[in-house]
Amino acid sequence: MAKKRLILMAALAAAVAALALSACGGSSSSSGGGGSSGSGGGGGESENTVEIEFWHGQNDRIAKVLDEMIDEFEQSHPHIVVSKDAGGVTSDRMMQKVTAGLQADDVPDIAYIFGSDLASFAQSEKLANLSEAVKNGEIDWNNFVSVAQEAATVDGEPRAFPSLVDNLAVVYNKKIFKEEGVPFPPNEMSWEEFLKIAEEVNDPSKGIAGWAWPGTGDEDTTWRIWPLVWQKGGEVLNEDGTGVGFEGEPGEAALEVVQKGTEAGTIYIDGTAGSERMQQLFNSEKLAMNITGPWALVEYLEAGVEYGVTLLPSFTDEHTTISGPDTWAIFDNGEEREHAAIEFLDWFSEPEQQLKWLEVSGSLPLTKDIGKAPGYAKFQNSIPGLKAFIDNTANAKTRPTVTSYPEISTAMGKAIGEVLYKKSDAQQAVESAASAANQELELAG
Repeated sequence: MAKKRLILMAALAAAVAALALSACGGSSSSSGGGGSSGSGGGGGESENTVEIEFWHGQNDRIAKVLDEMIDEFEQSHPHIVVSKDAGGVTSDRMMQKVTAGLQADDVPDIAYIFGSDLASFAQSEKLANLSEAVKNGEIDWNNFVSVAQEAATVDGEPRAFPSLVDNLAVVYNKKIFKEEGVPFPPNEMSWEEFLKIAEEVNDPSKGIAGWAWPGTGDEDTTWRIWPLVWQKGGEVLNEDGTGVGFEGEPGEAALEVVQKGTEAGTIYIDGTAGSERMQQLFNSEKLAMNITGPWALVEYLEAGVEYGVTLLPSFTDEHTTISGPDTWAIFDNGEEREHAAIEFLDWFSEPEQQLKWLEVSGSLPLTKDIGKAPGYAKFQNSIPGLKAFIDNTANAKTRPTVTSYPEISTAMGKAIGEVLYKKSDAQQAVESAASAANQELELAG
């Protein structure tokens, strides 16, 4: 994933340069995505109807719900027509699609953009700056939970609406613990306790691993290490952004947890894309503990797994975790369309609409007032362990929304891989990662 993102970053940089040379700005008469299909949910269109292009990148199941929500929006907002167009790609490919659109000056009004990609798009003036809309009350920014705000903020300015929030916790397989005669993990434990428990439930004779870590070296490998770095007082970047913030003890302590797992033989290294094998092993009662997010719970339920959820272990009493939020980015295709896009997403973020989105997207609550939605209490208790992830949002931080993140991720991903496969120890791996990342940051700066 990291290499693919770097290639796309380069393409995006070229697109931004091309836009700067041509001095192209949005036009209220241009159709952004090649013309809006419209959904016709609001009856006849008036002379002042504004059409906006919405590239949501979701699968057919979620798209069906979004189509129904668009119809509902247009009934109460007849002056705005929202396209029912996923963008022709899934969310995983949206960066590439929008980057190509920037090069052709042909972008939608709204697109689903991963939080880690937003800073790259913010280099282009085509990405709307929402500061004025927040200042004048058009957007109730303070209603969004803090991690959602962080993911949608670049250089201190809001550049998108939050669209998805998640976090990491420990999900454990109750059946394995019972069969091995080991007490369930406590809700608050240290990393030392976690490693000890992993040894107690690890059972090679039955093909059972204590826990697991992705070994692909991409962002799936990297993002799981940042909570450990943060717990030790480190950061991804240093305060002035000129170098990494994980050198020394923070990075070494984090990677030592991985190193101890490999030395004890309790950690399963997953070489599949998207950690698919880890999920499969947990479903088949072959993985005792999995560091994962709320998206996995439905799959575990469908597999008939009896599981529990505990906080991420900690080096201190602060059980800091990580959230990987995504965003709804608004692109400047003229003032009229930008305000229409804001109006749609503001409506979309209201409690009743947000609850419909949460139920199909796998997101955790994005706003503080979600409890006002009828049925919210039922929702948070609808899946075992979901409320634990919701409450865990208070412990979450996000990766910095900066263009240099892919280079840092690549360096740290390589370091983790070297420790997993016993090619390096924690200290050497951190020193190598910091040196490589700092060199890239110096070149970029």
